[in-house]
Amino acid sequence: MFPKNKIKRFAACYERTPKEYLRLQDTGNSKSGYSSSPLHLSGGGGLVSTTEDYYNFCQMLLNGGTFEGKRLLSRKTIELMTSNHLPENQDMVTMGSEGSFSEIRYKGVGFGLGFGVNIDLADTQNSGSVGSYNWGGAASTFFWIDPQEELICILMTQLMPSGYYPIRMQMQSMVYSSFID
Repeated sequence: MFPKNKIKRFAACYERTPKEYLRLQDTGNSKSGYSSSPLHLSGGGGLVSTTEDYYNFCQMLLNGGTFEGKRLLSRKTIELMTSNHLPENQDMVTMGSEGSFSEIRYKGVGFGLGFGVNIDLADTQNSGSVGSYNWGGAASTFFWIDPQEELICILMTQLMPSGYYPIRMQMQSMVYSSFID
């Protein structure tokens, strides 16, 4: 449940429909589905945050578990979380996931403890680094962390469903193609 005193900070969400270009999906105000208690608790479903807090979380991960000089997770825990846990280092497509939940390609992507993990860049058909990791949200939000490049990227959008437009892939491609070193 989104705190009532902060509902004015919550953004409306939109969806594409066959008949309308964009339609209001969630009001982002006191009538929002996030303004009341959920029917059931879910570890990731309905999670909302600010861009700043999302960045702080990503920075802690990139820092190997520390944020502003405080240890929140051990370095070894971060290594474990961001390693591929699929049997025999398989990717998600080999394990039977065809990417039905988002536009992200699951070929070349393993799965850690809460993240998709790049294990074969040629198979992903996108730029990046082996070992970079990511996750996306329902409203086409997305973040990825590339430890090799010391890079955090966060994409905040308000478009449902997340698989409708390939904005995540396009953003990754644009970011990595802008490197001039």
